[in-house]
Amino acid sequence: MEAVLKEYEEKMEKTIHVLEEEFNSIRAGRANPHVLDQIKVDYYGQPSPLNQVGNISVPEARLLQIQPWDKTMLAEIEKAINMSDIGIHPQNDGACIRLSFPELTEERRKELTKDIKKKGEDAKIAIRNIRRDANDHFKRQEKDSKITEDDLKELEDKVQSLTDKFIKNIDEHVSRKSEEILKV
Repeated sequence: MEAVLKEYEEKMEKTIHVLEEEFNSIRAGRANPHVLDQIKVDYYGQPSPLNQVGNISVPEARLLQIQPWDKTMLAEIEKAINMSDIGIHPQNDGACIRLSFPELTEERRKELTKDIKKKGEDAKIAIRNIRRDANDHFKRQEKDSKITEDDLKELEDKVQSLTDKFIKNIDEHVSRKSEEILKV
């Protein structure tokens, strides 16, 4: 049963990992190459991550620079960035693309904080669904007489303590990211 418990714990860890990646893609008013992680570029008919078609650097605090390895990709990269939802317009100088990050307004910071809390709440729901699945699995095991009633109670307690641990972890992530966004 410990192996099954470990399986549910790994699912909860994956939920945290997905949340962290979502938070990395939220821009906090300064240049962060992770905001480009979700952008795919049409590289000779193959959708490829932006960081695989060029070098992404941060020359200044509010500036990202994308230097494609193949200069013919500049137009495709610019098109992919314009189609994405990062809200920054690329500047193409013929050799590289620059993304200038404007200062976030107070209103935009509050919107982003709401979005962060929503993503955190969605992650908590996912954790609770994993808990429900685990408890249902263990109840079926007990019904089929594969485990005792005492084992069931013990496993449910372990699943609950895992759930509490991961929910606390999500709250910490949400709090940290919200502070980062609200910091001027």
